Amino acid sequence: MPNITVQLLAGRDINQRRAFVKDVTDSAVLTLGARRGDVRIVFEEITPDTVANGGVLASEDDSRAEVVSRFVPQASS
Repeated sequence: MPNITVQLLAGRDINQRRAFVKDVTDSAVLTLGARRGDVRIVFEEITPDTVANGGVLASEDDSRAEVVSRFVPQASS
């Protein structure tokens, strides 16, 4: 039974998740020979202040600002 954990920025909508799990499940069935009902996918939502790339928090990395702004609502100041 494949157990697949996906870490991604919070904010993806339900339709994006549906499409993703369909595609990943189809791939697991085709590539691994898994039974469709045995493919488990778990989403772990992360926030820009809980992940860093290259020693910089995503929330403080200007090169990631566009991606972060698409999926994570900005806090009001």
